[in-house]
Amino acid sequence: MHKLFTIAKNTFIETLRQPVYSVIIVAALFLFFMSPSITMYTMSDDNKLLREIGLSTLFLTSLFIAIFSASGAVAEEIENKTIETILSKPVQRPIFIVAKFLGVTGAVVLAHYICTIALLMAIRHGVLETVNDTHDWTVLGAAGVIIGLAFLLTAFFNYAYDWKFSSTAIVLTGIFGTLGIVFLYFIDREWQFNPQGNGINGLDVYGSVLLLLGAIIIVALAVALSARFNIVVTLSACVGVFLLGLISDYAFGRFAQTHLWAKIGRFLVPNLQIFWISDAIYEGSEVPLKYIMISASYALCYTTAILALAVALFQRRQVG
Repeated sequence: MHKLFTIAKNTFIETLRQPVYSVIIVAALFLFFMSPSITMYTMSDDNKLLREIGLSTLFLTSLFIAIFSASGAVAEEIENKTIETILSKPVQRPIFIVAKFLGVTGAVVLAHYICTIALLMAIRHGVLETVNDTHDWTVLGAAGVIIGLAFLLTAFFNYAYDWKFSSTAIVLTGIFGTLGIVFLYFIDREWQFNPQGNGINGLDVYGSVLLLLGAIIIVALAVALSARFNIVVTLSACVGVFLLGLISDYAFGRFAQTHLWAKIGRFLVPNLQIFWISDAIYEGSEVPLKYIMISASYALCYTTAILALAVALFQRRQVG
């Protein structure tokens, strides 16, 4: 367990320090900030479109981080020959694979959590659909304080202790973001204590949890592929599986009763559509907790199977 924790911790820190990790998060936060303005020109309910675009941004952000981070988790270790030192400790290969998966998953969970806070704040602000609508200055003030404090403290720690700027900023944003969303949970747009009118919908939280489950499956897949292939092949395969998973019912489900290849494809390719609740958003229906538990069991089964495949692929991989 000590070896597992050590490798997972180092992988988590290395992932946070990757430039692409910070770039994707910053781009996602900017899109969340702009989303109320982008969605104000529809002919129907602008706030429903805001929620759908926000969940889409959240899904793509987590998936891109999962793919880019996990695809190099094992492949870069092999290419740089650092894996020879690790495995000579000795560290069992299954421990190495599982630790890499846990480290990258931790980084994906952190990024997903930060972006979920930004999504909830954007939905709380809402779209200014009429000229009488006003900005939610409670949300804007909280967002400004979060970013300002995170930037100032990061600059201080970077100057005084030489801490890595990007990774420190991400962690502090998550901490202050937590305090900010707790503040917004109790304070309404009129700066009054009103938890009932906080504008935070449980459906959005459920949607975020489901999208995280889908991202974890992609993390496991990327780790499994990087155990045998280079980064380019891993990235291409993960993107292909992601696109097939989004259209699984259309590509395989309608042919599964009559064609063997469709049955095999439906079995092998994870159905990512079950983690997307766009229909529930537009229909205004509730997502029961039972559905979350079933989806979590589905994700757990696929993740476990993929990690078992990763261990099998890496077991005979020549690294010396």
